[in-house]
Amino acid sequence: MTIDTAKLYKTMVEGAADAIVVTDASGVIQFWNHGAERIFGFPQDEAVGQSLDIIIPPGIRARHWEGFNRVMETGKSRYGEGELLAVPGLRKDGSRISIEFTIVAFHDEQGRMAGMGAILRDVTTRFEEVRDLKRRLAAASGPAS
Repeated sequence: MTIDTAKLYKTMVEGAADAIVVTDASGVIQFWNHGAERIFGFPQDEAVGQSLDIIIPPGIRARHWEGFNRVMETGKSRYGEGELLAVPGLRKDGSRISIEFTIVAFHDEQGRMAGMGAILRDVTTRFEEVRDLKRRLAAASGPAS
């Protein structure tokens, strides 16, 4: 059996349970898969063409854009080698979620930064469980003597 790799890539990217989001160099969403729809609540036709601000909580936007613009200018990111970044995200309904993601840089024919892709996973349940366990552990330990 021969695998059609183009069809495989398309199926994997579009159908992945994780969000796959691609932006241009200015942070405008160019690609939004079914996982992104499920996690963030925006249908593809509402997300594509919008700024990433639709999924970034207002309180961290300035810091996000500083980092994003630095990567676009330099082509370098400390998160580009498979390191996970954990941040809060914003759903269409306004609720906050905890996400982890990795990024992939896209370059044009001249080697300049053209955009960025990210694979994002909703880790809200795990984040809340860990936070709850830490609280219970602290309460069980009592005050230090």
